[in-house]
Amino acid sequence: MRTRLHDLLAEAAGRSGDAPAVTFRRDTVSYAQLWREVQAAAYGLRTLGLARGDRVAVYMDKRVETVAAVFATSAAGGAFVPVNPVLRARQVAYILADCDVRVLVTTPERLAALGDQLEQIKSLEHVVVVGGTAVSARWTVTTWKDLTADPTTPESSAIDLDMAAILYTSGSTGKPKGVVLSHRNLLAGAECVSHYLEMTADDVVLAALPLSFDAGFSQLTTSFATGAHVVLMNYLLPRDVVRLCAAHGVTGLTCVPPLWIQIVEQHWPEDATRHLRYFANTGGRMPRTTLDRLRSIFPGAKPYLMYGLTEAFRSTYLDPAEVDRRPDSIGKAIPNAEILVVRPDGSPCDADEEGELVHRGALVALGYWNDPERTAERFRPVPGAEGALLPEPAVWSGDSVVRDEDGFLYFVGRTDEMIKTSGYRVSPTEVEEAAYATGLVRDAVALGTPDPQLGQRIVLVVSPKGDAELDATAVKAALKKELPLYMLPKDVLVRPDLPRSPNGKFDRNLLRQEVTA
Repeated sequence: MRTRLHDLLAEAAGRSGDAPAVTFRRDTVSYAQLWREVQAAAYGLRTLGLARGDRVAVYMDKRVETVAAVFATSAAGGAFVPVNPVLRARQVAYILADCDVRVLVTTPERLAALGDQLEQIKSLEHVVVVGGTAVSARWTVTTWKDLTADPTTPESSAIDLDMAAILYTSGSTGKPKGVVLSHRNLLAGAECVSHYLEMTADDVVLAALPLSFDAGFSQLTTSFATGAHVVLMNYLLPRDVVRLCAAHGVTGLTCVPPLWIQIVEQHWPEDATRHLRYFANTGGRMPRTTLDRLRSIFPGAKPYLMYGLTEAFRSTYLDPAEVDRRPDSIGKAIPNAEILVVRPDGSPCDADEEGELVHRGALVALGYWNDPERTAERFRPVPGAEGALLPEPAVWSGDSVVRDEDGFLYFVGRTDEMIKTSGYRVSPTEVEEAAYATGLVRDAVALGTPDPQLGQRIVLVVSPKGDAELDATAVKAALKKELPLYMLPKDVLVRPDLPRSPNGKFDRNLLRQEVTA
């Protein structure tokens, strides 16, 4: 019986231990080998003093040890925190401090790059380095080899409702927020998505998305749920996707629109396309021209257009049989989920009436880490029959949608100011705070404007301090030192003053009209 995340691996190892589980570069490990590594690492974490619910941050690129560290944390009874390797030191340190990480698993190079930023992590006690030797520090530093030296199997008392992971996603105001996921959330997601994608042990899945992204991590869970083979890819160039599809006979590929747009521009030889059984899109709407091109490149593959949010992982998908008739639709609810379209008072919208998408079901997360106020805003019940409240919380997405007469959903837009670019959700406030931190600007407003390749393009509008002259190039250069590339504004516009609304706030609507005119 699967009740905890690592049960996926344990069952697969017991069912088909010799089958390939994970490939990284030229190395492939079987399910039995990976499970032994996970058990040894879990025991090592327990010997470090990891207690039930303690957080373990995994901050490195995709490799076999990354996967093992995540599932070992589950087997040891802890909660893993995957940190996107493209983040800067200041952002990594914020995440580690915010959720009181006790153990950090990383590489010597990344540990060195964090530098003095780690000093603020008062909870951090142990650092595990992968691919290097132990170094002296104020924390206990252990090598991965030493951590996994003892193959003893640890006991875990965790249950399915316990916290299994914290995934950080940008908030509409301020710093990123940690979405707390239970073992039940992760297992339900793996079962649901692998079911409608019709995955089997014969599938070979290319993991091209970051494991810190819920859709990226799903490439592991859905594969392990079915005994499929995962090929890990640290994205470099679009042609690497082609090369790996050909080399490994990839049957399943999930990407975000900006990557798909680059992929269709590549030359795809027959040996790279003939095995592909499905391709899936998430993280924003795929342009119609891109979808048409993908279908011509992969004529034998089923297209899956999906919608989700970190707080509930996956909400809808469009049946491939409906793509020709409804290419702009995000489909209907996934199995074992109910998707409602409601008015602000929670009453159901009529057909073709715009409303907020609300998700009920087993994939609804536990809430935001250490943030009861925002949790109460986003996770709350919906009115039930005759006005009674349904007992369990649902996720109020903040996204506006329309449901047609046949029950198919269509995305309209966000009800807040979040910017969705390159498959990421970016907080305007976080970009603005970085602009203020440069010391170069007086006022700053970050906006998302439509972009056919990125989904949305980040535009930063700033004003100078006093009578000083302000160079947009200098602002952008300063931000480049502090922000990851996906968060870096594509355009920096300098205005003498920024318009304000009657209540004194920046008039974002007027600014958006100006920059899109």
